[in-house]
Amino acid sequence: MPKMSAGLLVYRRSDGGIEVLLVHPGGPYWVKRDDGAWSLPKGEYEPGEDPLEAAVREFAEELGSEPPDRSDAVSLGQLRQPSGKVVSAWALEGDLDVSEIRSNTFEMEWPPRSGRTGEFPEVDRAAWFDLSAARRKLLRGQVGFLDRLEELQA
Repeated sequence: MPKMSAGLLVYRRSDGGIEVLLVHPGGPYWVKRDDGAWSLPKGEYEPGEDPLEAAVREFAEELGSEPPDRSDAVSLGQLRQPSGKVVSAWALEGDLDVSEIRSNTFEMEWPPRSGRTGEFPEVDRAAWFDLSAARRKLLRGQVGFLDRLEELQA
């Protein structure tokens, strides 16, 4: 069975159209990557766990704040990632001050084979992007969620 992940695609309306909230992964492997490196706030969940509840939990862990009211969440379905992982996502309208994020952290050996362990944020920053910029920033396997959000707004 493939790994399962769930996330929230939070969006807001602006004079220029729709903007979406994306997060940039923390840690040394991602520090110099930008285009094609951003993601929906998301995380893995276990079989039998409610994926929407997992998406809400992961949003709070990665951003340090509760998401907008999830009672209006609209399913964007699932997408299989190039890694084989299956991501479920929900669209949720709302706003968030991205200057206030406080991500949880993880530990890993860094540099590799050094014997030293470093602590890194799971997410090192979050930002709002219009749909055109989001298509460039987002991981390739998640771009389909932007298409589905656009269809819902049409």
